[in-house]
Amino acid sequence: MKLLSTMTIIASLLAPIAVQAKEISGVNVPEQITINDQSLQLNGAGIRSKFFIDLYVGSLYLPKASQDVADILNQPVAVIRLNITSGMITAEKMTDAINEGFDDATDNNTAPIASQISAFMSLFNSPINEGDQFTLVADKANGVTAYKNGKQQGEAIKGEAFRVALIDIWLGKEPSQKSLKQEMLGQ
Repeated sequence: MKLLSTMTIIASLLAPIAVQAKEISGVNVPEQITINDQSLQLNGAGIRSKFFIDLYVGSLYLPKASQDVADILNQPVAVIRLNITSGMITAEKMTDAINEGFDDATDNNTAPIASQISAFMSLFNSPINEGDQFTLVADKANGVTAYKNGKQQGEAIKGEAFRVALIDIWLGKEPSQKSLKQEMLGQ
């Protein structure tokens, strides 16, 4: 009985340490991040892979955890973070994948948000290296702000249809990868 009590105490002391961050494909994924003075919690994270190669770790941060995409779209802010884990990712390949994601997210009707997509795609003009981190802050009030390695890339891109399409690249009906969607939803 004494051994069980001791193990329970040790487990309770170690538990807060264990939830501080998780490691996925060599990437430290924090349980919480702060964006614009707002604390957001990790909703879920997983690996985007192709042909058995891990390309990036995708994570979703929200003010309030949710497994419901409609609820996530209604939250004031959603942050999607991409940590590049493969040197196979190039700016050109990322541009093609994101453009394909916008096509899927809009049922091939990107015309209404074409100018926002064009502005967003400038994020991928410079080389992409293994270890790069993209943080996409989709704020209902202020638009989408993109960061590369912690540095803001241009001005916020306004437009609710664009914000929804961007989130739907990973969480929509035709996500970039179904298993990554489930992991980002915490399922």
